[in-house]
Amino acid sequence: MRELDLLTDFSKKAGMEIDPKSIKIDDTTLRDGEQTAGVVFANDEKIHIARMLDKIGVHQIEAGIPAMGGDEKEAIKSIVSLGLNCSILGWNRPVKTDIDASVDCGVDAVALSISTSDIHIEHKLRKNREWVLETLKNGIDYAKGFNLYVSVNAEDASRSDMEFLLQFARVARDTGADRLRYCDTLGIMDPFETFLRVKSIIDIIGIDIEMHTHNDFGMAIANAIAGIKAGAIYVNTTVNGLGERAGNAAFEELAMALKYIEGVDLGFNTKLFRSLSEYVARASGRILPTWKPIVGGNLFVYENESRASGVMSDPVTYEQFKETEVGLERKIILGKYSGPNTVTNKLDTLGYKIIRGEAEELAGIIREKTVALKRSLFDSEIIETYKAYKAGTGKRKPAGKEEK
Repeated sequence: MRELDLLTDFSKKAGMEIDPKSIKIDDTTLRDGEQTAGVVFANDEKIHIARMLDKIGVHQIEAGIPAMGGDEKEAIKSIVSLGLNCSILGWNRPVKTDIDASVDCGVDAVALSISTSDIHIEHKLRKNREWVLETLKNGIDYAKGFNLYVSVNAEDASRSDMEFLLQFARVARDTGADRLRYCDTLGIMDPFETFLRVKSIIDIIGIDIEMHTHNDFGMAIANAIAGIKAGAIYVNTTVNGLGERAGNAAFEELAMALKYIEGVDLGFNTKLFRSLSEYVARASGRILPTWKPIVGGNLFVYENESRASGVMSDPVTYEQFKETEVGLERKIILGKYSGPNTVTNKLDTLGYKIIRGEAEELAGIIREKTVALKRSLFDSEIIETYKAYKAGTGKRKPAGKEEK
């Protein structure tokens, strides 16, 4: 017990406890998600996605880039007019014309984004650090003149010099920004470095931090959680992890990881997760893989005899949460790794009864068929195989014997 007590004490001192009431999701499916190469949402789709996100309970929606004008601006105005419970944020450069466009849309919050890494400052902006800080200050001053909530986005923060990033954060805080978005723009962070850098900013500057993590190395969710453990209270997400290159932290994955791994329940209506993911997948023209974490179609599908038997006995054997919690359903399929228990269960759901000895023999027949077909059997094929077996025409031949 002493070792466990020491570990708990270390976690508290390191700032690793998470207050569920403080964590807020700013979903950017409609902005960063739509920046996925080749993805365009119709305005009606944007409105529907916004409604679904709000119904689920997200705290803020980054609705788009008002300065683009045209359909983009009209969609944002329409979303604002819905009277949703969540905050609506517009993305901007820290310039007056962008902020004016956001004000015209009626959003209550703005993101002011500017690069902080030297490589971006030199090659993208073609400016210097002093220009970045002055532009940032002017942008915040102007936005605050409209009583807007201001999130300052440090683009490419993970490749930024830490001393300059702290200076950037200090200017943001002193000018009146409400939070700093730490952008791992290229997804190059690991959870350990993320924790140290985010905690340093919070401890030294004392500004609210928002995590914006990309998934280029498959660590977007881990880095987002590391940032939260370091004290960040806002997180950017996208539905299905949409986003440029390998995408962003997936909304549904982060929410369930927080709930079941970290014990932090954000109070979302998770039963809508599957339907939201399906809708966004279709609207974005992207498939929803069956192996997708949390909402993938295979998450509660069992073929293996031992695992299926365990779940049939008690779902907690192989399930961390109920299938209905995310809008899925549990299924038993018959294939190469099925046995008598799965055969009996499957036939029962199809309205057929079979005794143990028959189930064992039928499992062997089904196994041979699935190997030959290189797939599991459809329900209609299972019924046909069962009927043929019962009629005596589908039984296996004894090993080593051939018809003469």
